[in-house]
Amino acid sequence: MKILITTDTYSPMINGVVTSINNLYKELKYKGHDVKVLTLSHTGDERVDGDVYYLKSIKIGVYPDARIKVPLHNKLINEVVKWKPDVIHSQTEFSMMLVSKYIANKLNIPHIHTYHTMYENYLDYLLGGKIINKSTSAKITKILLNSLNGVIAPTEKTKNTLLSYGVNKPIYVVPTGIDLSRFQQEISLEEKQEIMSELQINQGDRIIAYVGRIAEEKNISEILTLLPCVIKEFKNIKLLIVGGGPYLNKLKNQVKEQNIKDNVIFTGMINAEEVYKYYKMAEIFVTASTSETQGLTYIEALSSGCPVVCKYDACIDGVIEQGKNGFSYKEKCEFTYYINKILRDTYLRDRMRKEAIIKANEYSSNIFANKVLDNYSGIIHANKEEIVQLLKLTNHKA
Repeated sequence: MKILITTDTYSPMINGVVTSINNLYKELKYKGHDVKVLTLSHTGDERVDGDVYYLKSIKIGVYPDARIKVPLHNKLINEVVKWKPDVIHSQTEFSMMLVSKYIANKLNIPHIHTYHTMYENYLDYLLGGKIINKSTSAKITKILLNSLNGVIAPTEKTKNTLLSYGVNKPIYVVPTGIDLSRFQQEISLEEKQEIMSELQINQGDRIIAYVGRIAEEKNISEILTLLPCVIKEFKNIKLLIVGGGPYLNKLKNQVKEQNIKDNVIFTGMINAEEVYKYYKMAEIFVTASTSETQGLTYIEALSSGCPVVCKYDACIDGVIEQGKNGFSYKEKCEFTYYINKILRDTYLRDRMRKEAIIKANEYSSNIFANKVLDNYSGIIHANKEEIVQLLKLTNHKA
C-alpha cells in the first residue's frame, strides 16, 4: 500500500504528534508498505530527505514554532501526486490539511485524519483567546473534519468531544502507540550517578518527576502548589521537571515565591533518546494536566515501570488503573495521600512497577500500526464503493 502522511510539524522538532508519526512511519515501513511524509520545512527551505518531503514555509507568530506553507511552491506536491498514494493520513489541521485535501481530490483517494490536539485548551496562544473562542473553534473543527472520509481519535474522550462538535464522519478510536523498547531499556548505575551529580541529587533523595512540555495548559503549577504538603512528610523529596517550553520562567518564579527551591529541579530540554533515564530514576510520575487527547507521557512512564499519580481526566480511563499501576486524584488532598502511600510502601511500589509495564504493553507501536492499517483498508474499500455508486448514478442519468 502507498501511504502518504502529512503534518505541519516533523523532525527535528520534538512533541507528541511527531513521536506518533515517527512510530507509525517506522511500523508501516517495517510491514512492507511504501510510505512518504509530506511536511513543512522547519528551516523554510524546500528539500527531500529520503521519504520525507519538506515544503517551503514561513513562520507565523500566533503560536510558538508555527509555520505555514509558502503559496505557489508546489513542485514537491506535484511529485507526490505523480507517486499516486492509495490513502492520505493527515496529522494536523493547518496548511498540510489543505494540501492533503488538494491531493485527495486530485487523485480521488480517501483522506483520513488523526485529531491529536484539543484546541480549546490552546486558544490563549491566539492573542489571548481574542481571535477564536471555544464555540468558533468547535465549528471550524466540525467543518474541517466533516469534509474527510474518516477520523482517528486517540481516546473515547476525544471521540466524544468531536461528536459534541457535530462531527458526523466515521470516528475510529485508536490509542497512539509508542516504541516500548526505548523506555524498557535499563539505565546503568554509572549513568544514574552521572545525572544525579549533574542535578545535585543526593543518594537518599526521593525522586518524583514530571516529563513533558512546559506550558500553562499542562497545569504544572498545581503540582508545585501541592508539593509543600509532600515536603512535610519527605524533606528529601525532589521534583524533577523535565522539558522546556513557554511557561518555564513563570514556574521558576513560582518555585522562588513558594520557597521550595531545594526540592524542585528544572532539567531543561533533554535529548529524546535520553528521556527514558529520567522516568527510570523517578519513583513516581506526576501530572495535573487535563488538556491531553491521550497523554503519551503517561504511557511512557508506565512503560518505564514508573507508577503514575495524576489528576483525573477522561483520557486516562483504561490507562491508569486505580491502586494497580498508579492513582488519579480529584481532590487536591488526595495527591499528597497517594504520593506518601507509594513512597512509604516498598511492596506496593514494586507491584505497581510490574503492573505498569504490563499495561504499557497494550500500547505498542506494532498494535497501533495494525489498527491504523485496518482503518486504511476499510476506508479505501468504502471510497471505492462510493465511486462505483456515483458512476452507476451518473450512467443512469445519462
